[in-house]
Amino acid sequence: MARNGRSRLFKRGGRYWGDFRALGGKREPLVAPGERAATTDRLIAETLLADRIRQLQEQRRNKVLLGVEDRAGLQEYASRHLVLKQKSGRTTDRVLVQLETQLRRACEHFGSGRELASIIVNDVQGFTEWLQQQPNGRGGTLGPGTVRHHLNALSNLYRRAASERRVPSGYNPVRDMMDKPTARSREAKWLEVPDAALLLEAARGYGPEHREDTIPFLHALVGAFLLTGGRTHEVLGLEVSDISFDRRTVTFRPNQHRRLKTDSAQRTMPLWPQLEEILQEHVFGADGPLGEGLLFPSPRTDEMITDVRKALDHIAGRAGWEPGEIRSKMFRHTYCAARLQTLDHGAPISPFTVAKEMGHGGDSLVKRIYGHLGEVRHRSEVVEYRVENHRDVLGERLTALG
Repeated sequence: MARNGRSRLFKRGGRYWGDFRALGGKREPLVAPGERAATTDRLIAETLLADRIRQLQEQRRNKVLLGVEDRAGLQEYASRHLVLKQKSGRTTDRVLVQLETQLRRACEHFGSGRELASIIVNDVQGFTEWLQQQPNGRGGTLGPGTVRHHLNALSNLYRRAASERRVPSGYNPVRDMMDKPTARSREAKWLEVPDAALLLEAARGYGPEHREDTIPFLHALVGAFLLTGGRTHEVLGLEVSDISFDRRTVTFRPNQHRRLKTDSAQRTMPLWPQLEEILQEHVFGADGPLGEGLLFPSPRTDEMITDVRKALDHIAGRAGWEPGEIRSKMFRHTYCAARLQTLDHGAPISPFTVAKEMGHGGDSLVKRIYGHLGEVRHRSEVVEYRVENHRDVLGERLTALG
């Protein structure tokens, strides 16, 4: 037991531990940030011991002065946090899945039963370094932006914990960390109008004979992405009733399949002539008119499609791109760049008009992020990607497509 009522260092298997029973704790290994096992360095061990003593003393003061008695474990409280987020109705299912993954990794690193109030800034720094070594599923490791999302998820959990008095008011070791990783600032990927036309033509030749990743209406789906600029889940969640051929409009609104990101994301925009042609064939094609429900239902489940990457890789390969180069997010940037070059009653289109079509409350994001200046200039009254307008630019690439 602790000598003279004080915490002490001791060794076990050549590594340092701390005995904190005098402060209401227990015997614990003294693990430095970024390490998995207790330290063998006495100076480091003494520093970790002092930090843990201060922590336990603060917990005792909080219990007496603030009434914080519930020693919430990380995994148990993370589950509660996710349930409450779902009940609030302000977090989409897609985001909840991401949060669950991020918090599961936190539990894996810290330990599922780790008390929230025992995690300090040094621990979060160790978590950050650990995340930076985790595989991303593409042959690399998690990038700074992804790591930052994990930290934001943990920070948000601490905000709720403080509001429920599970930790002292203002206690948030993530917020208190000085140097957090940030995503590298670089221009997002997008397609020039001729390139978008080539990709759309490649999608037109994508038929149902392709493997289990087949999306028989891929031409219509890629057309909807390129000619609306909608976010990925917005386009995948479109319903047949969202397309009005009479008024020539496309409407993005919440439905049972998905929510929208913000209030301003609910909007109605033009149904461009090229998209009207493509969707007329899709809705009233050989198999008869589509009924109610999703415009692009999964061929296997009739539910909302969740992943189009394999199909995009196939048509991208046909058009000369490498696997992974074409992703649905870049279609939104492509639409914005193309739309900014269109005319509105003979005058250049207003960035604010483009921003409203993309579901933004103002035009700052269009000017700062989405407005790309391409090398190929064009001015027209409509957004369109027709290969016949760009044969001189595409040349052999179009010929190779067949």
